Amino acid sequence: MSRCKRTSLPSRSRPGCSSAPRSDPVSAVVCIPARNEAERLPRLLRSLAAQEGISEAAPLRVVMLANNCDDGTPAIVRGLAGALPTLALRTIEAAIPAPDAHVGTARRMALEAGADWLAADGHADGILLTTDADAWVPPNWLAANRAALRAADVVGGRLVIDAEDAVPPALADLHARIERYWSGVRALEDLIDPPPHDPAPRHGDHTAASLALWADLYRAVGGLPALPCGEDNALVARLTRQGARLRHCPAVAVHVSARREGRVSGGMATEMARRADAVASGGSYELPEAAHWLALIERRAALRQVWRRGEAARRAACLGFGLPAEAVAEIEAAVAGGTCLNDIAYVERVHALLEAAAEPARFVPLDAAVADLERIARTLRAAA
Repeated sequence: MSRCKRTSLPSRSRPGCSSAPRSDPVSAVVCIPARNEAERLPRLLRSLAAQEGISEAAPLRVVMLANNCDDGTPAIVRGLAGALPTLALRTIEAAIPAPDAHVGTARRMALEAGADWLAADGHADGILLTTDADAWVPPNWLAANRAALRAADVVGGRLVIDAEDAVPPALADLHARIERYWSGVRALEDLIDPPPHDPAPRHGDHTAASLALWADLYRAVGGLPALPCGEDNALVARLTRQGARLRHCPAVAVHVSARREGRVSGGMATEMARRADAVASGGSYELPEAAHWLALIERRAALRQVWRRGEAARRAACLGFGLPAEAVAEIEAAVAGGTCLNDIAYVERVHALLEAAAEPARFVPLDAAVADLERIARTLRAAA
């Protein structure tokens, strides 16, 4: 049984709580794990050096954590440092032993080093950003993240697939249809349970390719879980289960590699390979059916409503959804103790417990799922 963590957010992160205005620009550090990225990492560093609002007098802090590299990555980065005077670049070489030699450990080490750097300079409440060594960011990435964080606690960047070669028309069409699917899911959210802290237009990405959050909040939730895969989603889950406002700002974007052989099984490269294989074979590309998202969003909306109606309504709803009485009592104890402090935290905690016990979603062909999503949205709009 998952337990509600006895942790609370900094008061600045609590919706409805006032806080002193921060100076702008806020101190920030970009934290990058890298393993044998001698070819692609220089492109990322040059894009960071070209960020708006930084200068030789006010450089952008960057931590590069070289994880078990044997291709000269650290030396190449050190050689670039002098040519990129708008960056204050720290390179950390780590020989991480198995079984911990993976991106989760390396990203956590990079973020911890970044948070320590900010604290040592007197900016413990600065901004931590992370991205991938094979990505690159547009010149407004840092500024757009800073702007979005004025009304949020964590910001995810939109993934832009950056193909090195021309994308075959059939694959480009599949990319577009998949984006149409996820836009359909977000449309149902906007009709049923619109998040006030994440208004439309928004995207749906919050991966390690582009995450930004307050450093004091990162510390408050215990940092990034050192998982071999999915460490980014695990961190976001920690944040939202403590009530953090997650923003998918359309102005924040990152260009990600379209390569099909990546460092992590189940990561972006795995997805790119899946799409390419579907096109090459002429087979069906499948995603969860529309009914799955409709039921999930309606449940989350119901939970948000009972949050406002008090303990008795919350208990009845949770028991009605099938949550065990022990888990209901535990969540109510967290509410009473002030560690489940808002509707975001409440919905995310209950949702996580219910999803852990739920049957897997039924997958259907992509075009059928898109058609169903759009049909449901039309019905809801007509009813409204």
